[in-house]
Amino acid sequence: MGSDTHRADERRFLDERGSNVSLAPNGLNPATIMEKAVRERIVDSYFWKEQCFGVNEADVVDRVVDHVSFIGGTHGVSQKPTPFLCLAFKLLQLAPGDDVLAEYLSFGGDKFKYLRALACFYVRLTRRAEDVYRTLEPFLEDKRKLRRKGRAGTSLTFVDQFVDDLLTKDRVCATSLWQMPKRELLEDLDVLEPRVSPLGDIEDLLGEDEDEEADDGNNGASDDSDDEGLVEEGEGSDRGRARSRSSSSGARRHSSSRERDRERDDMDIDRNDRSSREGSR
Repeated sequence: MGSDTHRADERRFLDERGSNVSLAPNGLNPATIMEKAVRERIVDSYFWKEQCFGVNEADVVDRVVDHVSFIGGTHGVSQKPTPFLCLAFKLLQLAPGDDVLAEYLSFGGDKFKYLRALACFYVRLTRRAEDVYRTLEPFLEDKRKLRRKGRAGTSLTFVDQFVDDLLTKDRVCATSLWQMPKRELLEDLDVLEPRVSPLGDIEDLLGEDEDEEADDGNNGASDDSDDEGLVEEGEGSDRGRARSRSSSSGARRHSSSRERDRERDDMDIDRNDRSSREGSR
């Protein structure tokens, strides 16, 4: 059978994986990257038999634009494979080169955002760790919306969130991802350069936050001290008023007591005068 001949049942890719399948750049066998149960669902699905038969790398672009409207692995009660997952498995068969993947990733706009997501997913499955980081990290700035479908239904996500899942999670789109070394380890081995975030250096950002918090604390302390001074001043004025009131009331009481003493003295004088007059009579 010639190499240009296509079989209606493409299980040849699975059955003869040890003889005619070249390993991926990361050393894995493309035919066994996905789980066996998922592979069987894919090759038995209607979309695979109708849309993925005899296609090449250029046809994949048309299939994505026409049929892929969400990302995901399997969905529904019957765990039906998504067109996104079927085309990812087709890429494992086609094994496109880096130049083709670069073309997939370079397409922009909402029309080709699922093509970029598909290419990122394929790069994560087949490329070496340093190549995965270099290729996917620039797309952490892609804010285009994506729809995700799974067992729980349809949800909303973004290209940058999907890329972050590919870099940090162990399972994405019903596929167990091979474990990559941490980026810090590759930086220590001088395989990768330290990544510079578009937001800036994280240490500088944390330092600025600490300075702002310190300034806010000092401002708050000065405000409190001013308030306390005002309170003390108010309390002092209140105390002065109370003292003046008490002194005035005391003066009033003292004057009233003096008047009472005078009245008593006058009464005593009148009584003495009366008694002296009666004695003379």
